[in-house]
Amino acid sequence: MRFQLTEEQRALRGAVRDVVGRRSAAAPSWLVAQFPAPLTGSVQPGGSQFGLDRGLWRDLGDLGFFSLRLPEADGGAGLGLPEAVLAFEEAGRALVPGPLVATHLAAGEVPGAATGEVVVAAVDGRLVEWLAEADVVRPGAEGAVPLRSVDPLTPLHRVPAPGRTDPVAVLLTAAEQLGTAARACELAVQHARTREQFGQPIGAFQAVKHLCAQLLVRVEVARAAVYAAAVTADRADIAAARLLADEAAVRGARDCLQVHGGMGFTWESEVHLLLKRAWVRAQRGGANTESEELLAADLVA
Repeated sequence: MRFQLTEEQRALRGAVRDVVGRRSAAAPSWLVAQFPAPLTGSVQPGGSQFGLDRGLWRDLGDLGFFSLRLPEADGGAGLGLPEAVLAFEEAGRALVPGPLVATHLAAGEVPGAATGEVVVAAVDGRLVEWLAEADVVRPGAEGAVPLRSVDPLTPLHRVPAPGRTDPVAVLLTAAEQLGTAARACELAVQHARTREQFGQPIGAFQAVKHLCAQLLVRVEVARAAVYAAAVTADRADIAAARLLADEAAVRGARDCLQVHGGMGFTWESEVHLLLKRAWVRAQRGGANTESEELLAADLVA
């Protein structure tokens, strides 16, 4: 199976990166502006230290981010899962906040979702992201209880009963995790090249080399699995891709933090945000136990 991107797919990826890069939650300058006193500010359970960026949401709508898979007759781009995966990979790389997956899946069903005028939240397993700021909440969020989120950019609520897991939602979450893992790898390598100790870059030390090499291997293995699942749309392939992408994002962000040392958890660095977002996404529907059981059943069959 070939994974060489077409010219159109590369153009789509570049367009999404350009839009989210201008207003990325991971950009240190943007972060400092949003968190003037991050260590003294308080976050209420289920809340966030800043509101959802509606301007960015509309920009994504104008780009066609939410309507990528809608037929052209319905105002969409008529593209498929592979293109959606590329777009969500870029969103994950930039840590774009908001219920991206839920709104993308609602395009064509909820008026305004495809254009970014409406924000849609949905139950994903036992979690609901951005419940308070959503314009539309899909069924299943009754009795939701606010949680104190480990990620200051993702307010959470817990619901009493797990929601239905859509395979496409599982795959798009894997794509976001892949983007976060790739960004962690980039930051680790960049820091290893520029940070010096004992008169040489820390990347010259074997322990740091091994961390960076492991980061890259996990990213590329996860990328192959996610891209393959986007082509086959097979539930077992999606489950495998999700497991590999979750591991690449969480372990990759932890290793990136290790390369950066203590400065990785400072508010001037985006590294800790990569780890926190990866942790939160790893709890969405289709996470470890669910995907492992699906793969086990497929192997037995």
